[in-house]
Amino acid sequence: MKSTLRAAAAAVVWWACASLAQAAQAPTVRDLVRQVRLSDPQLSPDGKTVAVVETRADLESDEFRSEIVLVDLASGSIRPLTRARHHAGAPRWSPAGDSLGFIAPDADKNGQLFVLPMSGGDALQLTKGKDSVAQFAWSPDGASIAYAIVDPKPELKGEDKYRTAFKVGNDDFTISEAVRPTHLWLVPAQGGDAKRLTSGSWSLPSSLPPGPPVSPIAWSKDGRGIVIVRQETPSTGDQLAARIQVLDVAGGTIRSLTGDTTLEGYPKLSPDGASVAYWRNRDAHAWEFQDVWLAPFAGGAGHDLSAHLEANVFGTWWAPDGKSLVVGGNTGTTVGLWRLRLDGSSARIPLEGVMPTNGYWVDLDVGARGEIVFVGQTKADPYELYLLAPNGGTPRALTHENAGLADLALARTETITWQGPGGRTLDGVLTYPAAYSQGRRYPLVLVVHGGPNSASRERFSLLPQLVAAHDWFVFEPNYRGSDNSGNAFYASIYRDAGQGPGEDVMSGVEYLKSRGFIDPSRMAVSGWSYGGFMTTWLAGHYPVWKAAVAGAAVTDWVEMYDLSDGNVTQSEATGASPYVGDGMAVNRRQSPSSAMTKIRAPTLVMCDTGDFRVPITQSYGLYRALKDNHVTTEFYAIPTGGHFPGDPVRQMDVYQRWLDWLQRFL
Repeated sequence: MKSTLRAAAAAVVWWACASLAQAAQAPTVRDLVRQVRLSDPQLSPDGKTVAVVETRADLESDEFRSEIVLVDLASGSIRPLTRARHHAGAPRWSPAGDSLGFIAPDADKNGQLFVLPMSGGDALQLTKGKDSVAQFAWSPDGASIAYAIVDPKPELKGEDKYRTAFKVGNDDFTISEAVRPTHLWLVPAQGGDAKRLTSGSWSLPSSLPPGPPVSPIAWSKDGRGIVIVRQETPSTGDQLAARIQVLDVAGGTIRSLTGDTTLEGYPKLSPDGASVAYWRNRDAHAWEFQDVWLAPFAGGAGHDLSAHLEANVFGTWWAPDGKSLVVGGNTGTTVGLWRLRLDGSSARIPLEGVMPTNGYWVDLDVGARGEIVFVGQTKADPYELYLLAPNGGTPRALTHENAGLADLALARTETITWQGPGGRTLDGVLTYPAAYSQGRRYPLVLVVHGGPNSASRERFSLLPQLVAAHDWFVFEPNYRGSDNSGNAFYASIYRDAGQGPGEDVMSGVEYLKSRGFIDPSRMAVSGWSYGGFMTTWLAGHYPVWKAAVAGAAVTDWVEMYDLSDGNVTQSEATGASPYVGDGMAVNRRQSPSSAMTKIRAPTLVMCDTGDFRVPITQSYGLYRALKDNHVTTEFYAIPTGGHFPGDPVRQMDVYQRWLDWLQRFL
């Protein structure tokens, strides 16, 4: 009887697996809109619930819509909080946990500050105006909220309405009016008139994506002061000259925290209020790792706390006892978390194969008992919320919002390593053709990551899966300048933006060819942003490609210096202003434009018309060079702002054009 039952159970399992295999389908670009994105988790003060932002695609309105939901830690149940307010975000608990502040658009689509009582009732709108609130923070007693907002635009009358010429600073070429500073205001948490706290031509910093969110403001433990980051102008090119200061709320006076005047940001006060942890680049060099520094709140020099931790930090959270911090960053082909102690020693936190998300910011929070909630990824799931107990163990999935993607037939991925130039060990991610069969040779497509200070990671990623579904190998290399292999590797592209990284990538290609499963006559290179830079560099220096896709490609460092949102800060990486000394030659030597006339691979060019990060003029130059040299090319300008389309339909369109171009030539 038992053997019969076992046989029956085995048959049921076989049938279920066979049915699942039959139901599995190859990924398509439309799977982009099936993904549910999770971000910005915030633990309630009692540690029982997490407020987190869920974002879904809405094709009818062609936008990604976000709402704040409440996740119960014990049961995993999810309760929507802001369903009627599309694009709600930035949830922040009041100190007592009885209210939740958040930012959501008003009728004019300006982001306003709201407070929702957790006992029930409608959210109270605290701010009104013609501009959006950038960020906010509750006072320790919960009675008031400090918030940052750009200064209002001057109201002009009569002929003055047409006298709109504005003074240009270190700004990008897309601006069409004077850049206004961002300042701090204070509003009662129960509603009432707001009070301006700071003013002047200086500004709190802004943040343009892709990149970490804006540097946060932080209250002192006694509620008398607010720690801020100050830059002398609101221009994005002046962001390196950022310093941490402390505002006296009652008197309005401002003092320096450390006395340093550059590269400071992202302050976090210790639980006892005596220390401030903050970000600053190692050795005060913008081209080196972003480290965690520590300074006394009372004032005094800071010191580099993570100098011996080989991680480019994107996130810092104090442990509740104030004896350590949880920090995160890329390492190898994953994302790591560490406990960074106040003596500078550190210990890796085991995550049992779950990878925290890190899009230049680790979505994480630490609770009052030391528990950690974070948004994590696996090879099969792009976003879920996980809980790690105070004593460690295996992270527990609190949500299953992307369970619907289980019907996808995902290709095999693995981390590979090889010996690069100079004997250095390099790594990357290899995705196999969906129908891989040993003994055959397949086309190879490079998908090169941007940044360059980022990394290819072994995780769920739709574009490589889309490419692999066409029966091609996908290679995502980590090259010099990636932030996954230590500070020396990260900083080694100083004054060497292309040649060294190019040699690293090509050494990986040679390694793959040596394994015998690549068809060397059918290889393509592709990427967006710095990935587009590498695409153009490799296409101009290595005539081995059957096709290329260059998205928002950096082609000329001189134009980047002149026109991008980074503008003059580019010289911190290239090594010189193009207009001083031999700086023009230094910049030209590192620009793909120096070899664009040698490109022979059929090349697809794409870029947003309003790209502030890599101006579309770069793509026009590439297109002209290709056309004049009779290279097969097409150039698609995407009529939208930003560095990559922000709406689902245009994102799908980019991916489809990418795939169609590769299909045409491979």
